[in-house]
Amino acid sequence: MAIKKIINIINTARLKKALIESVYPPRCPVCHEIVDEKGYSICKKCLPLMSFVKEPVCLKCGKQLYDESIDLCTDCKTYPKSFEYGMALLNYDDISAESMIKIKYKNKREYIKTYARLIALRYGDKIKNTGADALIPVPVHKNRLAARGYNQSAILAEFISSETGIKMADNILFRIKDTKAQKELDPASRLKNLSEAFVCGDIPGNLHNFIIVDDIYTTGSTAEACTRILKSAGADKVYCISICIGGTDFQL
Repeated sequence: MAIKKIINIINTARLKKALIESVYPPRCPVCHEIVDEKGYSICKKCLPLMSFVKEPVCLKCGKQLYDESIDLCTDCKTYPKSFEYGMALLNYDDISAESMIKIKYKNKREYIKTYARLIALRYGDKIKNTGADALIPVPVHKNRLAARGYNQSAILAEFISSETGIKMADNILFRIKDTKAQKELDPASRLKNLSEAFVCGDIPGNLHNFIIVDDIYTTGSTAEACTRILKSAGADKVYCISICIGGTDFQL
């Protein structure tokens, strides 16, 4: 392709992006107002309010810990996980919780792109070093998909894919059971409840390692259920990544 043609394509893409942003300027996922600073998708004043996961972290799930002498969080010690390890961008607090609610129930899908970029900036090298062949979003049941109109985890996986070059595979893992809210259940009960919620289709022979993508990691029951199903279907290694991670092993 001629250099001039490549330049024209790049300039056209930049112009299209500028036009879109002028008509639909980005809104901050923290205060939900239009971001005034050009080139930013989070207000400068809001950025310090975000609780980014910091070292030390659990070597299994990636949850922030309060003591660097500890290797595993309480959940991972009590309920061993089958995935290799996990990564998360934010600690689940009041600010991130409100942002997640806006994404899931107020159609603020634009926030997902912002978080995907931050995930790529923070964990880009680590994601690529997993040797993952595909990103698998945690699927939602067809009833919930019909009611909401989208799967936020699939959108997140799509954006992470565009940032890292690892393809998204949303035709491998499926949800066949619409489980009820599990907030009041302990991790063991959650895992039991989810054990029959997912099924795995045929895994292509050229795909071996996967990253499960979800918006929120709490006890890890969803990630564990998905991991077990993928490994039982022939997957070699499974990793996890999420926007937020919750738990009691860190102090904000």
